[in-house]
Amino acid sequence: MTTRPSRSSGSEAYDLLLAAIDSGALPAGTRLREAELAVRFGISRTPVREALKRLEAQGLVLHEPHHGAVVASLGYAQMTELYHMREVLEGTAANLAATHATPTEVEIMREMVERDRGLQEDPVRLAGTNRLFHQQVYLAARNSFLNTILENMRLSLALLGGTTLAVPRRGAESVEEHAAIVAAIEARDAEGAEAAARRHIRNAFKVRIGLSTRPG
Repeated sequence: MTTRPSRSSGSEAYDLLLAAIDSGALPAGTRLREAELAVRFGISRTPVREALKRLEAQGLVLHEPHHGAVVASLGYAQMTELYHMREVLEGTAANLAATHATPTEVEIMREMVERDRGLQEDPVRLAGTNRLFHQQVYLAARNSFLNTILENMRLSLALLGGTTLAVPRRGAESVEEHAAIVAAIEARDAEGAEAAARRHIRNAFKVRIGLSTRPG
């Protein structure tokens, strides 16, 4: 007889908290009380405490005087720095993928783009598949150090809240930008792949600026 995996481990609590931050269910500035989180996720306080320490080490949670643990936030300057580094590193990943990606990996990326063309009006699902596409490019780059850095940067993006893909027309634009990256990778055009990836991140940054400066 099989048993369901325990939901009381520190890693499980971490995954639950990270997903809540990433989805915006726990937005920047939210107070994180161990007891409340334990009840919310149906787990004990000890793994919640472990998860909060891990998230704090990653910069996603911080301690404020008189408030305790809260979800961290990124200011405009930090957001600009983050997207600048994303442009550089995502471009590098695409450049390397153009050299190292196998025909099977290229086919997988093409299939991802075709699938996402059918999700352009579903920003929540598209945001999830968008992450999978980028992860596939990282894997095809064959550089574990670069992969680790990019995954850590993705965690920081969760602090911005929401997704740029919810902005009208951005979903369709993003998918076609992915298509351009894949086309360059398939053509073994390293410089073209890097340029396409950089352009993709620059466009996402422009949309993010618009979201962060909206009144209200």
